[in-house]
Amino acid sequence: MSEILSREPSELTQEVRVRRLAYSDLPAVIAIERRSFPTPWSLAMFVLELSKPSGLCLAASVGDELVGYVICSRYDQVWHLMNIAVAPESRRAGVAGALIRRLFEEARGVLPFTLEVRVSNHGAIGMYERFGFRSAGVRPRYYHDNGEDALIMWLD
Repeated sequence: MSEILSREPSELTQEVRVRRLAYSDLPAVIAIERRSFPTPWSLAMFVLELSKPSGLCLAASVGDELVGYVICSRYDQVWHLMNIAVAPESRRAGVAGALIRRLFEEARGVLPFTLEVRVSNHGAIGMYERFGFRSAGVRPRYYHDNGEDALIMWLD
């Protein structure tokens, strides 16, 4: 089942559809991943997450084009938002928000969520805060590419 969100005229020109991520989506996911992160996940990492029956992996599409994805793993008593990315040309148009809202629906609000985000990624931190995530500490030198700290965030 897809979630359909209408866009404002100044944003995406078509509806954003959110659905389960499929193995056939991985070439598009890898392309977005490589354009989004200095140390992108490998194909094997995505395959591993997709193969976990307890995980939630979602794709956002506009028309026939995949424009974003989210990977979330369940660990005992918590959901860990592992990876979320939106194609650069589709950012700031509600795609990440649509993915997170659908993620919350699929997770059914039973367990808390946690995530790590670069301390310099103020846009993402602000978005997470709008969804109710709160800072819970810092992981020093978490990111291997430049030694940047990660902000730990939680949503109960």
